[in-house]
Amino acid sequence: MQSMNFGATGCSVSVLGFGGIPIVRLSADEADRVLKRAYDLGITFYDTANAYRDSEEKMGRALSPMRDKVFIATKTRERSAAGAAQHIDLSLRQLRTDYIDLYQFHQVVQDVEWEALAAPGGAMEAVAAARDAGKIRFIGITTHNLEMAEQFVRAGLFDSIQYPFNFIEDEAATRLHPLAKERSMGILAMKPFAGGAITDAALAFKFLRAHDGVLPIPGFDSVASVEQIVGLYEKANTVTDDDRHAMKVIAEDLGQAFCRRCEYCQPCPQGVAITMGMTYPLIASRYSPDIAAESFASAMDTLTRCVACGLCETRCPYQLPIRRMLADHHRVYTGHRGTKG
Repeated sequence: MQSMNFGATGCSVSVLGFGGIPIVRLSADEADRVLKRAYDLGITFYDTANAYRDSEEKMGRALSPMRDKVFIATKTRERSAAGAAQHIDLSLRQLRTDYIDLYQFHQVVQDVEWEALAAPGGAMEAVAAARDAGKIRFIGITTHNLEMAEQFVRAGLFDSIQYPFNFIEDEAATRLHPLAKERSMGILAMKPFAGGAITDAALAFKFLRAHDGVLPIPGFDSVASVEQIVGLYEKANTVTDDDRHAMKVIAEDLGQAFCRRCEYCQPCPQGVAITMGMTYPLIASRYSPDIAAESFASAMDTLTRCVACGLCETRCPYQLPIRRMLADHHRVYTGHRGTKG
């Protein structure tokens, strides 16, 4: 496995990372095997979050013996200093480490969140203090909103930016990535399979590998899946006209049925968790139906509040049929919940 410099951190990491969501559906022993196989095959970058159920604990168990040889990134959704400080200590315990390589603000998509975490008493205060104390080495941020991502890069406060990147969501290649590279930031490509919408791994990584300096972090749930993706990196990367055509066909076929999670549709006057509702089937495919139905019940149960006013659809830059999709996805959720029961 080849290595790359991760922004201006001075750290060298594998050109392929490991995303921590899918291991939540594995037993501790299974997760241990998958994580250790990834390490044996040369993967040294591991990304998780304390919001991913027991993902941190499983990573801590598997990776603590080789802690000094891996780069571990995790995240917090807290926006207050007190909450972030608690989350940092929780992550340290769960990851079985005394330092976190990269600590990221998780899914900051609206100005009000950014203002809260950057204000006095905000989460940035606690994270910066933890960095000064040696608990954290570098600070990053993640988002699904391209305009916000550009704003974070320009802020000059972060060592890395994490944003969706795949051959369906490819806007970052011309807008975000050049800006981040100018500032020597690490660039993490979340959702290399578009959250499960792309099923052709070889095609997905032909696209990703054509973009230097961008670190994909696919999720893995089996030794076989690790070996498959790592195997792609053992060959020279060539993107043909046929490949580009296949990518275009898939993107066009997905068309209006794909939520980019930009959250321009929010907030809903009725309190509907629109983004979760829009992305639930893809999320369930990553977590498993049972775990998804349990983990996201509070958000999915808000879908019944929808009065079909259509305000969200007027805000959506992709003209998605949000009302219909929410109804369809709620039926999927209730089916999962019924199966669990």
